[in-house]
Amino acid sequence: MKAAAQKIQATEPLARNSAADSSPREPGSILDDVSFPEDFRHFSIPQLSELAQAVRGRMIKAVARTGGHLGAGLGVVELTVALHAVFNTPHDRLIWDVGHQCYPHKILTGRKDRIDTLRQGGGLAGFTKRAESPYDPFGAGHSSTSISAGLGMAVAAGLDGLTRNVICVIGDGAMSAGMAFEAMNNAGDMNARLIVILNDNRMSIAPPVGAMSRYLTRLYSSRPYIGAREAAKKILGHMPPPVRRAARKMEESARAAMGHGTLFEEMGFYYIGPVDGHKMEDLVPVLRNVRNTPGDGPVLIHVITEKGKGYSPAERAGDKMHGVSKFDVVSGEQHGKNSAKAAPAYTDVFADSLIDAARKDPKIVGITAAMPGGTGMDAFARAFPERMFDVGIAEQHAVTFAAGLAAEGYKPFTAIYSTFLQRAYDQLIHDVAIQNLPVRFAIDRAGLVGADGQTHAGSFDTAYLACIPHMVLMAAGDEGDLARMVATAAAYDDGPIAFRYPRGCGTGAQILSAPERLPLPLGKGRILREGADLAILSYGGRLAEALMAADMLETGGRIRVTVADARFAKPLDTDLLAQLADQHKALICIEEGSIGGFGSAVLDALMRGNRLDGRVKIRTMVLPDRFQCQDRPEAQYRDAGLDARGIVEQAAGLLSL
Repeated sequence: MKAAAQKIQATEPLARNSAADSSPREPGSILDDVSFPEDFRHFSIPQLSELAQAVRGRMIKAVARTGGHLGAGLGVVELTVALHAVFNTPHDRLIWDVGHQCYPHKILTGRKDRIDTLRQGGGLAGFTKRAESPYDPFGAGHSSTSISAGLGMAVAAGLDGLTRNVICVIGDGAMSAGMAFEAMNNAGDMNARLIVILNDNRMSIAPPVGAMSRYLTRLYSSRPYIGAREAAKKILGHMPPPVRRAARKMEESARAAMGHGTLFEEMGFYYIGPVDGHKMEDLVPVLRNVRNTPGDGPVLIHVITEKGKGYSPAERAGDKMHGVSKFDVVSGEQHGKNSAKAAPAYTDVFADSLIDAARKDPKIVGITAAMPGGTGMDAFARAFPERMFDVGIAEQHAVTFAAGLAAEGYKPFTAIYSTFLQRAYDQLIHDVAIQNLPVRFAIDRAGLVGADGQTHAGSFDTAYLACIPHMVLMAAGDEGDLARMVATAAAYDDGPIAFRYPRGCGTGAQILSAPERLPLPLGKGRILREGADLAILSYGGRLAEALMAADMLETGGRIRVTVADARFAKPLDTDLLAQLADQHKALICIEEGSIGGFGSAVLDALMRGNRLDGRVKIRTMVLPDRFQCQDRPEAQYRDAGLDARGIVEQAAGLLSL
């Protein structure tokens, strides 16, 4: 099937000199006249370079005010300007993988006046979002989806008879995910017209870019070269097979010797690169050549960039200031980065507890999928480098890799954000649960996560894990219990076990010393305070809000409240459920997860125990049946009705019935 591949008519002149260049501009002022890509498609190459610098400065100032993903966007400023200057967006589809790097794109596509609202409540999302702009043809937040989505769009254009370029920008880290290779394999097999830009900011694939490489790249991307190559292929088509094979090998060997990628060629892509992603005079001609070359077949342009480019504090930082809080523009110092915390972060408690457990048990190993810092597994790696495995952006592989280790008697702790664990659901069932292998899942970022918004919310893990046979599910009500849950998981060898915990700092609860961190009794909750009127049963991080609500109810309404911490969603503490249902007028179950999770399991258990006969009034409190936009976590929970005041309102309404 032919995907649209014909030439897109766009403004051709991109001369190095023009009358517009004669008068110098103040830094950043060129951006004042730019709101949309059509405003700069006529710019000369020097003007485009000047625009890139203005965009970089605007982005730095915005992220300094809001926090967010800085380094990735800084690395693609020139690439972003060049893509919008050359291609006819939004008619041509431009898809950013993950979306960490989309801030310059947003500045150039009608959103520069709102860029200071990034990741704020009611403001711009931190990732691409279809509902936000026609220039965002596909939403993202998880990695390695762009090529699959782009291929679908390219095929749709062909079916509709449209002339349209589809460009997918994907980082070298995202290329480690199997999904990216699945999509490339499919695109090459279909011979679909698709442009993939490999944004290589680690220098991990190609040698340094030099003058000869730039010359060859422009040559290989040109219409005469590709035309000659296609003509040669037609001539060779009439030759005997041995001659055809020899000619193909000669060309591929020559291209490989000069730094060109036979891996992508073997997958059916025409490889161009490497290209210096920070030199407009290199980027623009290559992109124009690719745009203007008719014919079918996917193309991969290998672009070398530097994460954090153009901002010296980011260039010096080890992580290139990938994700930052608000910071000082001059020094790069992040506000609150080194401030003392009232309570330790849940992630740090998990890491410290796992290290303590691993000191006692040499079979404990750690696994993460490209998130060692975010999950605390970097600390584990420093303590036990030979027992720590970062598998890259490959959650499916991480889970089955853990299953293999468990099958050989090891105790793998697989630390993955709740939202990313969704990517490995089949492996959870097929490779872990069916074989009842004791893989331990540390589920970080459970519940709402604030500024990262709907793509990163950990809303569904309880619902999607509770229905799997053999699974044991725990949720930490405070950081003290999290330490004991790590010990519980380390001691449990009868099948898969998972424990979830929220983002951010704990409640200030006491954390037992390492020798005192004994495993929890399996499937048993705890009662923290007792009252005769209302019972609040919390699962997970809403426990502090439940205790606060109990204080408010007893002070304001003289309602006597029991607060219980379920600890386990599977197996449920049915004795505790029976006690709460039999001894109170009303029961509220609260969790920071979707419908179908803990509350649904409680209702089912009470029904089976014949306790849904009207003697006790029951309500479940869960996240709303919608995707909540970015905001401060406390504002998100208030919007969901899962804060102390929401519990009080629910209790007042329930007891008044």
